[in-house]
Amino acid sequence: MSALDTLLSMKVFRQVVESGTFVGAAERLSLSTAMTSKHLMHLEKHLGARLLNRSSRSLSLTECGKLFFERSKVILEEVEEAELVLGSVSGVPRGTLRVAAPSWGATRLMVDLIATYRQRYPEVVVDLSFEDRFVDLVEEGYDLALRATADPPPAGLIARPLRPMPFIIAASKEYVKRCGVPQCPEDLAQHDSIMIGNGQSWHLAGPNGNIEVPARVILRFGSMTIAVAHAVCTDIGLAALPRIIFEDPMFKDALCPVLTKHPLRHLHQYAIYVSRRHLPLKIRTFVDHLIEYTHIPRPWDVAEIA
Repeated sequence: MSALDTLLSMKVFRQVVESGTFVGAAERLSLSTAMTSKHLMHLEKHLGARLLNRSSRSLSLTECGKLFFERSKVILEEVEEAELVLGSVSGVPRGTLRVAAPSWGATRLMVDLIATYRQRYPEVVVDLSFEDRFVDLVEEGYDLALRATADPPPAGLIARPLRPMPFIIAASKEYVKRCGVPQCPEDLAQHDSIMIGNGQSWHLAGPNGNIEVPARVILRFGSMTIAVAHAVCTDIGLAALPRIIFEDPMFKDALCPVLTKHPLRHLHQYAIYVSRRHLPLKIRTFVDHLIEYTHIPRPWDVAEIA
């Protein structure tokens, strides 16, 4: 086994240990499960020692495996550090960039953002996953996550603010033609509503405090996905949507906001990544692109229907 093969097998071994499965390691490294297993067998043969105890249900490190894992992790981190330094000198970002984003971000705007980034940096492959949960960047091998939250950034992570992300009550233009426009929060009780999770009421802010209005629920979604916007576009009811959805070319001619003077949740969108001494160029350039792209004035605007 060559030195290069040994280095790759060490990377595979580290991912198997950190992910806890051969399948998880294979997904992170874009390898087949069979090839992942082959690397482990080659590494054990090269070292003359068993590194993992394998069973049908679990994996565990042997004593030799524990020692080798700690030492190999240091070596791999030093190799990664050297690659980052050289990458900064060359000034050309490359490699695979793993990004996690909420599923309601699966819009034309996201596609345009990725396309314009790739035009600038064609040697970067963007691996984008839509996840309706807060991923663990370190444990799951992501480089960066896009999150909309009102909570403080997690400890140990860098959170670059991108833009405000308020949620607004949305209706289709055909729905308001047929059913009318809510003029005050109390009017919502007379309208069909599409709710997320177990919600039974609308919760809005007003000049005299928060307002709760019972919802006439006709459809539920387990989480906020782009399907909620599509449901509103079928003219069946009202739903709370992120402000960004109204900007998307797919929806801007069909949706209109109502009761904008009574806001719902007001979140902020962040680009979140792990703090590093030398930030990889692929992450740095992508974050810079996000900041530039999210501040571009749009040719359309959200205007509440009268």
